[in-house]
Amino acid sequence: MLKTFDLVLICVMTATAAVTYTIKHRAELKLEEVHRLEAEIKLEKDTIDLLKADWALQSQPNRLERLVKAYNEELKLQPTESTALVHAKELPMLKSEVPVPDVTEAKASAKGATVASAKGAPDTKGAQATAKAQPIPMPAPRGEAEDADQIETGSVEE
Repeated sequence: MLKTFDLVLICVMTATAAVTYTIKHRAELKLEEVHRLEAEIKLEKDTIDLLKADWALQSQPNRLERLVKAYNEELKLQPTESTALVHAKELPMLKSEVPVPDVTEAKASAKGATVASAKGAPDTKGAQATAKAQPIPMPAPRGEAEDADQIETGSVEE
């Protein structure tokens, strides 16, 4: 009986040692992976810092002014006037907000274009009528809105 009990204990100890070794090996693999990921994160942070420093050098006002002077003949750059800046409310409306042109006007202009092209006449009338049928979006007036100083943002749909 003692020999059987010894064999069972030896088997249990061997199984426990195998399980312990397996757990230790998996933990070492995970630790190596953590170290590898930490090294990748450090490399990415260093790259970001380097890119920020490069951007700071590239966007220095003195450097940009020298480039503008050097390439002024080719680029013909001009300073932005303060009247060229607009508020978000003054921008034209989105394509999704543009009203759909009337179908009867489009058919009439297409019919006139077909008749004109059948006679051999140039197709300028039909193109002008189609261009006139679509309304031109106008910006909102500046200043009268309650929250004119706040900029509204949103996605632009195409």
